Amino acid sequence: MKKVMIVEDEELILQGIRNILDWDSLGLQVVHMAHDGAEALKMWDEEPVHIVVTDISMPEMDGLELLRRIREKEEQVRFIILTGYDEFDYAREAIRLEVENYILKPIDEEELERQLRETVQKLEAMDKKKIQYIDEKAQWMHFLNGKSGQEDSGKFAGMLGLEECGNYYAAVMKWNMDGLKEKKITDVILELKKDSSMRVVHLPPDSLLLILADGHADEAQALEYFAEMQNQIESSFEVLTFIGMGPAFKSFAQLSKAYQAARKLQKYLLIEGYGSCISQSQTESRKTESIRMDGDRLRKLILKKEQEQAMDYMEDLFINNIRKDASAGALYQMAVKMAVLLEDIKKEYKLESGRFHDLTELIETIFSADDIHGIKAAFVSEIIEIISCMHGEDSQYTPVVRQIIAEVQRNYKEDMNLKTLAYKYHMNASYLGQIFQKETGYSFAQYLSNTKNSVAKDLILNTNMKINDIAKQAGYVDTSYFYRKFKQCYGVSPASMREMKKY
Repeated sequence: MKKVMIVEDEELILQGIRNILDWDSLGLQVVHMAHDGAEALKMWDEEPVHIVVTDISMPEMDGLELLRRIREKEEQVRFIILTGYDEFDYAREAIRLEVENYILKPIDEEELERQLRETVQKLEAMDKKKIQYIDEKAQWMHFLNGKSGQEDSGKFAGMLGLEECGNYYAAVMKWNMDGLKEKKITDVILELKKDSSMRVVHLPPDSLLLILADGHADEAQALEYFAEMQNQIESSFEVLTFIGMGPAFKSFAQLSKAYQAARKLQKYLLIEGYGSCISQSQTESRKTESIRMDGDRLRKLILKKEQEQAMDYMEDLFINNIRKDASAGALYQMAVKMAVLLEDIKKEYKLESGRFHDLTELIETIFSADDIHGIKAAFVSEIIEIISCMHGEDSQYTPVVRQIIAEVQRNYKEDMNLKTLAYKYHMNASYLGQIFQKETGYSFAQYLSNTKNSVAKDLILNTNMKINDIAKQAGYVDTSYFYRKFKQCYGVSPASMREMKKY
């Protein structure tokens, strides 16, 4: 059954709308009844619906603002607007925003029922179209992965309107999904299709297959063509993309092999980053020798609890020492060795924490990261947790330091500083700071910051809270200051960490 929300600030009208219709017979279920747009938006976040029946004029948030806010979250939701004669201009604006229709008050029961039936039919038609679209994409993926017979190649060539023309070039464009809406994806595809020599296949959720049908282009010209097109798309639509181009092919039956070659190049996003366009031949000369990690040095830094030096080493290793001509395989090999090193430390010192990832999870994170910064952030987070856990398991803390640590864990959101704590425990602030740093390895300010950032990290990775709300929950009043301190701690911004494949 389709779900419905009714929004009306007058209780009698709200209950009347709920009771005048047999909703079950219409295949509908009323799951929310709200008195204004703000309340309705909260209910939507808890459980989205398919149809919203709403008044226009309401306190706090009117119906049109509610429409705009929900459409930002879900474009397929349908709206039926309730309006009085004196609100007709608002109703016209609602129609411009693609509502199903408007119904004048007092509400005509038969008219409301008719509008709801038509809306249900439209939703069902949209569902069928979505199923057809998904089925078509499944057929494409079956073909591109080489699971269809060569005789099917003509069918797919016909779907794109292609004829034998000499050289084809296939490329896979992957985009950064952060903040990218379905409408913008559609706009990008429509723009690309304006070029008569370009064919486009959408490969949800984050890629396009681009086929250049120019019989006279050599590899260098094709790569230049894709690079220019990438610059145009990124500047026009403000999206970040990465393009890998496979070798030339002359028959459409060879498309699947060319696609697979282009797809394999996506792993070079790790090293090249977004905004790059590379070909298969460019990667064939990449150096395959291993990237040297000084495991002994990293291990010593962790065991000595020298977090700042460990972070400096990670920055130097991942950002400064990995050359553009390195192979993706060498990077993965080094990263797996580091994951094994961290796992050995956890086992050797019997460290247990719900914040740790086991070896399998950490390796999955490595191979699912979009870029080298994502891999580095995964390791930085793990190393910080290991050092933090080693501090927590240290039984050599003096009673006053244990008390301060416990107070930080309880009251990290409050405005804490060493001076007020020293007064509380009747100690000299300078002396307390010295013994705290000697025993924990951190200044008090750094320990407090690490605690806040750890809380924020857990909320970023395990909830859907907005970043601004997370900053407040972690004890930061100023969001920009939170961004700065979080990036200092983990090497990436809060938004970038959330973007990582549910790390």
